[in-house]
Amino acid sequence: MRVRQTLPDLWLLSDERNDALLEGALVRLPRGSGFVFRHYHLPPPARIARWNELRQIARSRSHVVVLADSALTALRWGADGVYAAPRALYPTRALLTLATAHSLAEVGLANRARADLVLLSPAFPTRTHPDAKPLGPLRFRLLAAHATMPVIALGGMTRRTERRLGWPRWAAIDGLSSR
Repeated sequence: MRVRQTLPDLWLLSDERNDALLEGALVRLPRGSGFVFRHYHLPPPARIARWNELRQIARSRSHVVVLADSALTALRWGADGVYAAPRALYPTRALLTLATAHSLAEVGLANRARADLVLLSPAFPTRTHPDAKPLGPLRFRLLAAHATMPVIALGGMTRRTERRLGWPRWAAIDGLSSR
């Protein structure tokens, strides 16, 4: 995966609440988008079965497919990358690494982990973390300026909030799953 010259600007994240819509969402995404499979709610046998179903659809659309798990599991399952908190990331030549960050300290950890991308959240109010204080456009940009890698906006992101934020790289759960 590391040889890839351009990384997707648009990313779909899976979640228990968007599971029933994922097949359609993956097909509707522009070719070459990114997909992060989380599905923490499933027991291991069901999780790998669902991963295999969705990975096949994503691959048919040339999407980059990333697993929220360990690098070892991501390699075994045939993922293009791994998604984790910066403390859990270990740079590897074999996988794309996506770090999560919610603060300046976590952006710094993502820098030190040499993540390929960092998902900075929550940019706006979100159903995933309803009690989290959103960064808003100004604070988002201030934190993003400290990242040494491309920053993906996450949290309350839709096509409308992408324009409001003025940020071309973004990810969503609900914002890209609706019909």
